[in-house]
Amino acid sequence: MGRCPCFGSRKKGTKLNNSDKHEDVMRIHKPDQSSSDVTPFSAKINSVSRRQRSAPKNGPNTNQDDHIFSYEELAAATNNFTEDNFIGQGGFGAVYKGQLSRTGQAVAVKQLDKAGAQGEKEFLVEVLMLSLLRHPNLVSLIGYCGDGDQRLLVYEYMPLGSLEDHLHDLAPDQDPLDWNTRMKVAAGAAKGLEYLHNQANPPVIYRDLKSANILLGPGFHPKLSDFGLAKFGPTEDKSHVSTRVMGTHGYCAPEYATTGKLTIKSDIFCFGVVLLELITGRQAMDDSLGRERMLVNWVRPRFKDRKNLSQLADPMLRGQFSESTLKKALNVAFMCIQETPSLRPPINEVVLALDYLVNHQYDPNEATKIPHKKKSEHSSPKETTKIIDKDAERERAVAEARMWGEALRRESVKSLIPPVESFPPVG
Repeated sequence: MGRCPCFGSRKKGTKLNNSDKHEDVMRIHKPDQSSSDVTPFSAKINSVSRRQRSAPKNGPNTNQDDHIFSYEELAAATNNFTEDNFIGQGGFGAVYKGQLSRTGQAVAVKQLDKAGAQGEKEFLVEVLMLSLLRHPNLVSLIGYCGDGDQRLLVYEYMPLGSLEDHLHDLAPDQDPLDWNTRMKVAAGAAKGLEYLHNQANPPVIYRDLKSANILLGPGFHPKLSDFGLAKFGPTEDKSHVSTRVMGTHGYCAPEYATTGKLTIKSDIFCFGVVLLELITGRQAMDDSLGRERMLVNWVRPRFKDRKNLSQLADPMLRGQFSESTLKKALNVAFMCIQETPSLRPPINEVVLALDYLVNHQYDPNEATKIPHKKKSEHSSPKETTKIIDKDAERERAVAEARMWGEALRRESVKSLIPPVESFPPVG
């Protein structure tokens, strides 16, 4: 999948080539101490951390020495970064599974690719962000290494990999995610984003929300990862942050991609794309589809046919979902991908809506199965004639989603979960 300018490509599940390996994996490579930058890396961390220490409400760890690792320690933890310990490759560099000798804890060690698109600045941002931010739906940074020219990050190990691994290009023996698990992952990811937007002070704009950056722990508990592109949001009377356009094609909000003006509503658009991935099983960008290669462009015309929304569902679900719940999830996604940023809902409303969907799980023993049909790229002439007024259909969908949100807010004040019948019709 392509990236916006200045951001390296991710090769999903690609093993390192022989040329990418260390020259001698049995001999620990000593970090280069002759760098022209004589400032110790830990001093840079402490210097910037002091300036930002009061930013988020949950402060950083005070005993930083416990989180600084030597290169030799991390080389030993990963068996000298051997291919057997290789997990994946990202814009930052290679990721390896390891085990810390001091605690016995399983970890993921991310090693900076010195020739990659992301460099010292992004590394420093990620260390600071994850040192300052703490939430059950954010991946935990255990520590880092800044010996000489080496830059490594040590995270908690997420044994189930990324959401992307469970949605696209499944292995023959791999079961697809069921509907309830997909809604659980969506709600958890939204709660992580809600923490960044509403509880961190100043708010944090994630900027790189995508299925590959949502990692899954036991029970498919989701956590946001990779904060190298994160930015502190606008403060005082400023409406946006002006920055270079960086992110992943298919996820970037249109106004950010064209102007470089970044707001928290840019993250909402990204989340809407991820939610569509969960619902449809399609990739955010598929170059084989021509003009509809972007998922949002594929969904929008099909969303207008309100009577056949069940055909947007991932065929891998095999009809095992509630049609009314599917429509509500699509309404949330549609609101998030509005082209006008002001029409996108705040993340707390998204969390509220998804929590409702999680609390109304699909039960195959109680629900009527939706007929499973293969994907169809072409509508019949009869179906096409039903789509008469694009603006009217869009306004109706927006009104329905907002009515649903208002109903949820009213009921949440009473601390009650309303029955499905109390909601306005969505189809």
